[in-house]
Amino acid sequence: MNATKKIVWASATAALLASSMSFAAPKETPPDFVKRISDQLINQLKQNKSQLQNTAVINKIVAQNIEPHVDAQGFSRLVMGQYYSNQYSTAAQRAQFTKNFRESAINTYAKGLAKYSNEGYSIRPYKDTGAQYPVVMMDFKIANGNKVPVGFQLIDKNNQWKIRNINVSGIDLALTFRDQFKNTVQQSGGNMDKAIASFKPDADVA
Repeated sequence: MNATKKIVWASATAALLASSMSFAAPKETPPDFVKRISDQLINQLKQNKSQLQNTAVINKIVAQNIEPHVDAQGFSRLVMGQYYSNQYSTAAQRAQFTKNFRESAINTYAKGLAKYSNEGYSIRPYKDTGAQYPVVMMDFKIANGNKVPVGFQLIDKNNQWKIRNINVSGIDLALTFRDQFKNTVQQSGGNMDKAIASFKPDADVA
């Protein structure tokens, strides 16, 4: 095979592989994914209802049923906003922010789930629009009988759906936390290390 043929063959193979990769997608539909992880979570909450005030128990439930399904790095990038760039932060600082934010998120999830009292949910009709970040809308039934609309924005990570962002009652958590972090940076006088160390996202806004 001469050099020209080798180049053509290599180019055709690369194009075929790229084409195959572009059509790869998670086997589950977005609503099936959200339903599966929601059912698993609620099942664990029901099984451990009498122990939900035990920090070790509730943290384990979060670690097993929520953490694996969240794109922590992507979520962190949304929250850091403009500061997630070489102009404002180093790779080490961004990694530290992701670590801190993940830990804060775990505590937030745990506090909320510890209050579980047999709430249920329903998934709204879903239409696949081919969006890069599909959104699955749910209505969570809370103790007083009201419903709280929650939108889960997903991203395809290596042919598996991950939660990229969450919208609660019209409040975009990533954007809300981004504003909070921006204020923290300003209050820290632009000191990124100080801002990252002191940042505590306030999820009570939602």
